[in-house]
Amino acid sequence: MAKQKEVVYQVFTRLFGNSNTNNKPWGTVEENGVGKFADFTPKALREIKDLGCTYIWYTGVVHHALINDYSAFGISNDSPEVVKGRAGSPYAVKDYYNVNPDLAKNPEKRLQEFVSLIKRTHKAGLKVIIDIVPNHVARSYEGASTPKGSRPFGADDDTSVEYTRDNDFYYIPQHEFQVPNWREGYQPLGGEDLAPYPDFEENPAKWTGNGSRSAQPDFNDWYETVKINYGVKPDGSYDFDILPDEFAHKSFEEHFHFWNDRSVPGAWVKFKDIALYWLKKGVDGFRYDMAEMVPVEFWSYMNSHIKMQNPNAFLMAEVYNPHEYRNFIFKGKMDYLYDKVEMYDSLKHIMQGHGWTDHISVVKKGTQDIEHHLLHFLENHDEQRIASPDFAGDALKGKPAMVVSATMTTASIMIYFGQEVGEPAAEHAGFGSPTRTSIFDYIGVPHHQRWVNDKKFDGGQLSDEETALREFYKRLLNFTINSNALTGQYQDIHFYNRDHTEYYNHHVLSYVRWSDDEKLVVVSNFHAYDWFGFHLQLPPDIIEKWNLMDGEYLLEDMLYGHKETLFVNEGSAKVRVDVHPLESFIFKLHTK
Repeated sequence: MAKQKEVVYQVFTRLFGNSNTNNKPWGTVEENGVGKFADFTPKALREIKDLGCTYIWYTGVVHHALINDYSAFGISNDSPEVVKGRAGSPYAVKDYYNVNPDLAKNPEKRLQEFVSLIKRTHKAGLKVIIDIVPNHVARSYEGASTPKGSRPFGADDDTSVEYTRDNDFYYIPQHEFQVPNWREGYQPLGGEDLAPYPDFEENPAKWTGNGSRSAQPDFNDWYETVKINYGVKPDGSYDFDILPDEFAHKSFEEHFHFWNDRSVPGAWVKFKDIALYWLKKGVDGFRYDMAEMVPVEFWSYMNSHIKMQNPNAFLMAEVYNPHEYRNFIFKGKMDYLYDKVEMYDSLKHIMQGHGWTDHISVVKKGTQDIEHHLLHFLENHDEQRIASPDFAGDALKGKPAMVVSATMTTASIMIYFGQEVGEPAAEHAGFGSPTRTSIFDYIGVPHHQRWVNDKKFDGGQLSDEETALREFYKRLLNFTINSNALTGQYQDIHFYNRDHTEYYNHHVLSYVRWSDDEKLVVVSNFHAYDWFGFHLQLPPDIIEKWNLMDGEYLLEDMLYGHKETLFVNEGSAKVRVDVHPLESFIFKLHTK
């Protein structure tokens, strides 16, 4: 049996506590406001814990390039030519050993303020995740806070050559970096005069974060970042030892010892040191951005070192190629991978009214051997909000999909702040576009702000519908982390009912989950307008596996308390189910 599920609450740190509702496109921090570490009060953290979360992923904590003047605190200013938005992308890290000065009440003590937040978070019963972005750093990377004995990325590079193994970056010798040709009506800072800001100079030019080898990257390239060199030569061949296939079956200790006496590229050591630094500060785990863009051998090296310091560290990665899932889990020693291309994409298709629920069971079967290493979600900072018109247009359409995400597999789950109150991300923020909450701009998050309620964190301004949605999430998530059946056995009953049950159809999904002391029947209706009534049947082998004798059994719904009776008679088990639009039941079987 897999260990109990975890629930990750992803929060965009600078937006969480911002109560400013101005929302001017391209607005400054003075105009639109910014949240602080201090906004995560004991009350706020307790509410996140009580929602049913076990981890909080503080997105955008590490110091990244941004447009705000902190020169009085010894921080260099950044050029708008290589910063997306005004508040900057959290994935263009400028200093891995410090935190975003925007988030501190006193920028001079910003690191101490974050360490205090870590301690408050732990006191609230939550664990802490932060980002590590392995593939690229900001073009303006300085690493000003790098400890003595370590060196910032690029500090010792030979810039006269395109590649050598221990260079941290790739270079374009004899070519100076040029900003992209702006397109689609875009201008840095929305067209504001850039004269007061520093010009950006980079000579020689470096490869761009997404791999562009042009000294003038395209507008759609990750032009604000530069790619890290992991010992992968420009022709794609490797300049390090290859991990033998049998290491897919070996422990992290054995991985650690494999690398212990081997020479590795300099960037590997730098990132390892960064991770260990944050573990010592109290961080409990990391979310790795675009993990599949760097070699799996690096992850073996990195994660085994982390696990040697903290065997319980929570390591989750953004990987989008299902064919590589097992490679990154077993050789790369990842704990969790995004299940986007399989589960998320399939559920989104159904939520938009295009797909049949028949497909979900097929998706589940394809990853059944690794499902406890997957992370399910319906929203994150990269994805459209459920309530946005380009996704589902209605937050309630996320309810059946959320039940399936949370209960169908042994995978852990993640929600994005504001999802639980139906945030639609309708703002024209600046660089960011509506349907996704901006990660580039100073902006407010209106539905979430109504829950924040002038930093009372009590939902005092929510509508009745928003309050009801949050209560649904709270019941579901708390059940999820406390149910041992959800880390136990699974069997599809959907196709059995498709074949044997009148009025059961492809808008409905059903399955059973069980452990020795808990048995569940889950039914969800994905249709937004129609209700369906039918006599749901349990297959004969489930009757046998559950040791059900002839008679009547109480089924109690864990979401709303609804009760039904399961009738078992001579190898047949049926329960009348009337499921309304977008409704789900998690029926718990009460044995005699």
